Amino acid sequence: MASDTVRVRMAPSPTGYFHLGSARTALYNWLFARHHGGKFILRIEDTDRTRYHPEALPDMLESLRWLGLCWDEGPEVGGDYGPYYQSDRLHLYTEYAEQLIKEGKAYRCYCTPERLERMRAEQRAAGQPPGYDRRCRYLTREQIAACEAQGLHPVVRQAVPLEGTTEFDDVLRGHIVVNNSQLDDQVLLKSDGYPTYSLAVVVDDHLMAITHILRGDEWLATVPKLKLLFDAFGWEMPVQAHLPTILDPSGKGKLSKRKKRLPDGRQMLTYIHEFRQGGYLPEAMVNFLALVGWSYDGQTEFFTRDALVRLFTIERVSKSPSAFSYDKLDYMNAAYIRSLGQNDLAGRLLTVLRQADVPADIETTLRLTPLVQERITTLNDVLSTAEFVFGADPEYDAQLLIPKKMDAAGALTALRASREALAEMDAWNEGALEERLRALATRLGLKTGQLFGTLRVAATGRTVAPPLFGTLDVLGRDTVLRRIARAEEMLSTAGLTA
Repeated sequence: MASDTVRVRMAPSPTGYFHLGSARTALYNWLFARHHGGKFILRIEDTDRTRYHPEALPDMLESLRWLGLCWDEGPEVGGDYGPYYQSDRLHLYTEYAEQLIKEGKAYRCYCTPERLERMRAEQRAAGQPPGYDRRCRYLTREQIAACEAQGLHPVVRQAVPLEGTTEFDDVLRGHIVVNNSQLDDQVLLKSDGYPTYSLAVVVDDHLMAITHILRGDEWLATVPKLKLLFDAFGWEMPVQAHLPTILDPSGKGKLSKRKKRLPDGRQMLTYIHEFRQGGYLPEAMVNFLALVGWSYDGQTEFFTRDALVRLFTIERVSKSPSAFSYDKLDYMNAAYIRSLGQNDLAGRLLTVLRQADVPADIETTLRLTPLVQERITTLNDVLSTAEFVFGADPEYDAQLLIPKKMDAAGALTALRASREALAEMDAWNEGALEERLRALATRLGLKTGQLFGTLRVAATGRTVAPPLFGTLDVLGRDTVLRRIARAEEMLSTAGLTA
């Protein structure tokens, strides 16, 4: 197929927040379109009004933008094949349903919900597979007139061929054959005038000139009915490729939208906005999602977006389900954080800090960034790694100021000597601080770990923190001297030096 003819679509229903599985499907469609120089279309299938979620659409659009999956046609963009909301296309579905009725390929069904329920109960009791008994398919004109006179509101059903087979090819699943006798006379148009999924998707895919359908394999069972509709209209069905299921981290079940706990106690994230709020980078998410079901050579893990576009092909998509590994995502996210330029990372960290109401400023954040860049897995880790830099002095137990193999009196002496030595410094920078404090440890007869340990707690309130000298430099002379003096007071008043 010529590269300029490829047109793929992402067609979500706004019934819930944008899920990982939907994001992976959108990514594969976007990569396929970009690889072939084609178009990525966003179409909103919003005809299921009973399940419509008012926050779903803005969440989905923002999630796609965050991932960098910009659409060529669709909401907020427009295009030559609109409108791109199915609720704005209802007249089209009615027209095409009427066409099928006139051609004898569909019929109006007047069966009430009560009659259909009795029919299904009888089928279950007889051990028969459920399905419409086609009663209205053979109504006479007089019977139809009688139903109309009663004010019954019909649905429109497709007159599925009673014999023969329906066949189609799937790029990943091969040639598939289904006996028509196994297929139901599916509803195409509901009594309220809204189309079912089958009618709407077939009409829209044809009118929007969609060439390839890439979607989750849970939709594979619907293809025979769609193929019959394409055939009924005399249209060519787009190339089909049904993507493998994403499994949960255990690999034993489909990744659920219900909240679960990971083995380490963390809550499992499933929606894209949760990963964004959790401090993951969109670059890492795209790279990671691409590998949940696709592989280039089985070894390469890191790909730029341009490389993914260049290398992505459907043939390299796995037929088997793939487990979603949070450990792998964390590993990749940390690697992407380490690869960022310091100005770039500082800007992202500042956003996280300010969103958490931390009184951070860009200058201090820039100086802090190289201290934490190698130590954080997500952007949000800066909140716990370096919260002591901003705002009030940290609270902690005075006992933490006493290093191993030292007593409280020795720790107090070390703190006083440190404060005096630091107060005398002319230059306040990382190199000068290291030189002065190492010399002080020697003069006091302490191991550097002992002196640095008590100073780390005094300055940060933590036994584990970013590199000490860089931390003291970022905190500044006044803050460091004040916090050491406070630590001295804590040791003195806690009764630990008696």
